[in-house]
Amino acid sequence: MEADLFNLYPSVGEVNGDRSNYQYGMVGGVAPQYGACPTRVDFKARAAEPRDDVKGLVARSTFYMYDRYGLSMSRQQQQLLMAWDRQYPASAWEKEWNRRTSSVMGHANLFITGDRTWSLGHKPSRDGFVSAVPAWGAAAPASETHSGDAIIGNRNSKVYHLAEGCPSYSKVSPKNKMLFRSETEAAAAGYRKAGNCR
Repeated sequence: MEADLFNLYPSVGEVNGDRSNYQYGMVGGVAPQYGACPTRVDFKARAAEPRDDVKGLVARSTFYMYDRYGLSMSRQQQQLLMAWDRQYPASAWEKEWNRRTSSVMGHANLFITGDRTWSLGHKPSRDGFVSAVPAWGAAAPASETHSGDAIIGNRNSKVYHLAEGCPSYSKVSPKNKMLFRSETEAAAAGYRKAGNCR
């Protein structure tokens, strides 16, 4: 999720750091903080207001992340971002950026293309939890049997088990199983070998 290219944009480090994890909002009564950049951060209210020309982009990026990864958003935040989405439609640059990014990611931000819209009470699609390659790096079906060379990862503990020498190999819940072809692949995905493996 943190490496999803649809959530990565060039930014001024100071502005990004000050924004922290504050909610977006309309910030008034705050003196200019970042030179020529009109972005404002209210540290007391823990709110950040991006500059006008990126408000729509911020809204559509936020919708994408919350939709794809099943996050929940307050009603107030939804209303504000929906207003920004309407007020600041996707520019030619944003559409081209989406096209280029989708060629790398394998899918588009549907909130930019207009194929998906956000409304109050939106039910996330959780598309981010579905792999395009179901046999590897995806949850294994409950009925699946494994050949002796499959490596099973537990998506909850981020631990992987080998078919031989790992007593918990067959004990990973089907909904938490991740399959890997090699220990190198498992390690690259952020998994470590189970401590009880011989």
